[in-house]
Amino acid sequence: MLTVYAFSTPNSVKVPIALEELGLPYDLRPVNIRKGEQKAEGYVTLNPNAKVPLLVDGDLTLPESGAILVHLAEKTGRLLPTDPAARARTFEWLFFQLSASGPAFGQSGYWQKLATDRNEAAIARYQAEADRVADVMDAHLARNEWFAGDAYTIADIAHFGWAWRREFAGVSFDNRPNLARWYAGMEARPAVQRGIAAEPSVLAGGAFAVVRIQLALPQADDLGRHLHQLVIVDIGDGFFQRHLDVRRQADGFIRA
Repeated sequence: MLTVYAFSTPNSVKVPIALEELGLPYDLRPVNIRKGEQKAEGYVTLNPNAKVPLLVDGDLTLPESGAILVHLAEKTGRLLPTDPAARARTFEWLFFQLSASGPAFGQSGYWQKLATDRNEAAIARYQAEADRVADVMDAHLARNEWFAGDAYTIADIAHFGWAWRREFAGVSFDNRPNLARWYAGMEARPAVQRGIAAEPSVLAGGAFAVVRIQLALPQADDLGRHLHQLVIVDIGDGFFQRHLDVRRQADGFIRA
């Protein structure tokens, strides 16, 4: 039996989706990164990098979502072409996700929604990069049904995670019809649906809540001087507080 340590993150979700596509039985063990469980001594013994996901396959303990996808594909002889050119194309788009779109989406979301100190230069830089790589992906999918061409592969599974969490990165598919078409095809796959449902969290509906702020202050301009905290991120298993600069928004929609 394969064992998967994961949480409901863009990288973690790749693994149960791949396992569901391949029909492999597995034991899914939650590692709640919101509570810092990935830094617990027992888990760090398995993965010194203290990240999820992690796969245990017999004597093999394997972190890194891309490495896990390759291992599962090679183990089963599926989702990775044997033809050298098609195999290289699959690796191209797998590595693009790992080195380009994943980091760009993650940094964009971090600077917009999680950074304690708002940094407009960082927000602009990473939003632009997230949009740029999304445009590259959309243009590629205008010429290809799947990321590696005609065949569905581990490259598509790799890209699904951040497409699934694209709102966090501030990325839209509204003007990217080819990405939207590809994503709809992914979302309709029964194995993808089962993989999402298997994730050990109640975040499947979306991690970040939009919260309406109602404030009673003598003047809205006082907000910039007197209020420096907000507030609520709905993560399904409760609420927690973060400190953010609300920046004079006395009555508006704020994304934590």
